[in-house]
Amino acid sequence: MSSTSPSAHAGPSASASPLHRVSPSDIAVGVIIGRTSEFFDFFVFAIASVIVFPQRIFSFTDPLTGTLLSFALLALAFVVRPLGSALFMAIDRRHGRVSKLTAALFLMGTATVAMGLIPSHEDVGYWAVVILAVLRIGQGLALGGAWDGMPSLLALTAPKSRRGIYAMVPQLGAPIGLIVASLLFAYLAANLSAEDFLGWGWRYPFFVAFSVNVVALFARLRIVATDEFQELFESRELQPTRLRITLAEDGPTVLLGIFVPLASFAMFHMVTVYPLSWIFLYTNETLVSFLVIEAVAALAGIAAILLSGFLADRIGRQRLLLVGALLIGGFAILAPLLLSAGKTGEMVYMIAGFFILGLSFGQSSGAVGSLFGVRNRYTGSAIVSDLAWMFGAGFAPLTALLLSAWLGLPAAGLYLLSGAVCSTIAVLLAGRMEFKGDA
Repeated sequence: MSSTSPSAHAGPSASASPLHRVSPSDIAVGVIIGRTSEFFDFFVFAIASVIVFPQRIFSFTDPLTGTLLSFALLALAFVVRPLGSALFMAIDRRHGRVSKLTAALFLMGTATVAMGLIPSHEDVGYWAVVILAVLRIGQGLALGGAWDGMPSLLALTAPKSRRGIYAMVPQLGAPIGLIVASLLFAYLAANLSAEDFLGWGWRYPFFVAFSVNVVALFARLRIVATDEFQELFESRELQPTRLRITLAEDGPTVLLGIFVPLASFAMFHMVTVYPLSWIFLYTNETLVSFLVIEAVAALAGIAAILLSGFLADRIGRQRLLLVGALLIGGFAILAPLLLSAGKTGEMVYMIAGFFILGLSFGQSSGAVGSLFGVRNRYTGSAIVSDLAWMFGAGFAPLTALLLSAWLGLPAAGLYLLSGAVCSTIAVLLAGRMEFKGDA
C-alpha cells in the first residue's frame, strides 16, 4: 500500500474509528446526491444539444445537420471519459480521494458554467464550435474523475439478502436529474418568448448546474473525507489499482463487463435524448409539452428502478438483466413508430421505454461491480462503466437520428437492437462465471 493512500491523509484517528458508525444508508445518501448532480449536468447539455446549439452554435447549417453535429459533441465527453478516469486515479493514488474528487467536480462545474457564457456562431464564427468542444472535453474528463467508489462500497456493506435493493440506489440519480433538467427548461420555454429563450434564457440551467455541483461537492466530501469512510475504503481494499495491473489480472472480465450493461446504456439515450430530437425536428408537438411528458415518464423509470431491487433479490440479478435485455430488443423493433402516432403514441413510447429501462438500468452498475474481486473492483468498475457508456450511450442518439433520417423511423431501433443482442450474450456468459463480489 502506497504511503499516499487515503489513509495517509486521514490522520491517526482513522485506524481507531469504529466501522459500525457508517451504515449503508449513509453511503446511499452520498451516492444519490453525487449521481443526481452528474446526471443533471448531463441532461442540461443533452437538452441544449437539441433545442439550443443547432440554432446558436451550428446555425450555419440546416436543423438536422446541426442536431447531428451537436450529438457528435455530446458523444465527445464519452470518448474522453476513460482518459479522465486514468488521470484522476493517478491523482487519487498520489494525493487521496478528497483531492481527486475536489479537482474533478471543480473542473465539471467550471466547464458547465462556461457553457452558459459561450457566444453564438454569429458572434465569433467557428470559434463557438471549438470553444464548446473544448468545454465538452472538460466535462468528459471530469465525469471520469467523479467516480468516488461509493457504489462499490455500498454493494460491499449491504446485507447479502438485500444487495439488489442497494445496487439500484445509485441509478436513481439518472431519472431525478432528468426530471429537474426537463422541468427547468420547460419552465423557461413556457415563460419566455422564443427570442428571449434563445438569446439568454437557455443559459440559466447551466448556471444552476454549477450551483448543484457546488452543493454536491460539499455533500460528498462531508461523507468521503470522514475517518470512518477512509477506513471502510481501505478495509474493503477499494483503492485504485493501476490500469495495467487491472487489465493483466482481469482483462477478460473487463471485456465481458463492457457488454453486460450495453443495452441499458443504449436504451438510456433512446428514451431521453433521441425522442426529443425527433419530436423537435419532425412533429408539431410543442417543446414544453414533450419536456413535461419526459419528466412524467421519468417517474415511471424511478418506479421501475425501485422494483428492480426487489426483483433482483427474489429472482436473481442475472435473470432480471436477461429479461431486461430481451425487453429492450423488443422495444427496439416495435416502439419507434409510436413517435409518429401523436401524443398518445409519444406517451406510450416514453412511459413503456422508461419502465423497461428502469428494470435493466437499476441493476446494471451492480452487475458490473459483482464481476470483480475486491482488489480490482474500484478500477475495474470505473473503466468498464466508462467504456460501456461510450459504446452504449455515447453514439446512440447520433446513430438513431441518422438512421431514422436516412431510412425512416423504424430504423431508429437498429443500434439499440444490436446492443440488446450483445447484452443478452454477455449476461449469459457472465452467468457461467463465479460472481466474485456476490460470493
